[in-house]
Amino acid sequence: MKKIVVMSGKGGTGKTSLMGSFAAIAENPVLSDCDVDAADLHLLTDPKVKESGLFSGGYTAEIDQKKCIGCGMCQKECRFNAIIEEGKGEEQRYRIDQLECEGCGVCNIVCPEDAVDLEDAVNGEWFVSETRFGVMSHAKLGIAEENSGKLVTLVRENAEELASGKSTNILIDGAPGTGCPVIASLTGSDYALVVTEPTVSGIHDMERVLDVADHFDIESGIAINKADLNEEMTEKIERIAKERDIEILGKIPYDTVFIDAQMEGLTVVEFVEKDNPTYLAIREIWKNLENRLYRVD
Repeated sequence: MKKIVVMSGKGGTGKTSLMGSFAAIAENPVLSDCDVDAADLHLLTDPKVKESGLFSGGYTAEIDQKKCIGCGMCQKECRFNAIIEEGKGEEQRYRIDQLECEGCGVCNIVCPEDAVDLEDAVNGEWFVSETRFGVMSHAKLGIAEENSGKLVTLVRENAEELASGKSTNILIDGAPGTGCPVIASLTGSDYALVVTEPTVSGIHDMERVLDVADHFDIESGIAINKADLNEEMTEKIERIAKERDIEILGKIPYDTVFIDAQMEGLTVVEFVEKDNPTYLAIREIWKNLENRLYRVD
């Protein structure tokens, strides 16, 4: 069993579309959508939910006004300016702005009257589903909720449990960027495929996410999407890859078929003919990826 994470330093590079095509090509894979802040792999896989549950990654705090004596200790110690003062004199009390509160619990610790109640926050929901490609672990983070890194870890662990004892690959749609959700997506992976595009921001963010993979000693490769849009930038990506001793597994031409396939709820390799240049490019990337994973030369 190999764990393959498909990543991108920035959004919009075609990461999820490529991941969906891999799901269609691979033999009965376990899918894991770790892009929980903006999960959209389900748009291509039409999952049928078999199991679900609520996710709690922190706390919500509430001040009991009957116990509050208006000392202001909670407001003084809150680093997020989430404590609002109301009233004056003997009527002075404090309440918590839930939009600003980070659920750290310091108000509960410093309150001399034990007037602050902490409860587990519901930050999102996780799912285990069946798709036409195989079983999928995925999740949905609530609007403006935090701790997506913890939810990513839960999604990944669910996928590993689903794949336990099976001779199969886990395909992980990683979070974009370089932050906590990306690190949680990468953890324990065997290979990181970084999808980039020949633009200034694409190259900059590609290098950042490659640095993250290097830090965790995870082998990585590069796939260039829209490679023919700017040949000079594509050549720059190739030079960077050579300098870093990283293999470019393939180059995909610019093609509006990505959008056309999404509109039909299909992956690119399902939507186009097998002689289509984009289809052939994606198949080549998958073949090269398998060769790297299992060292077939």
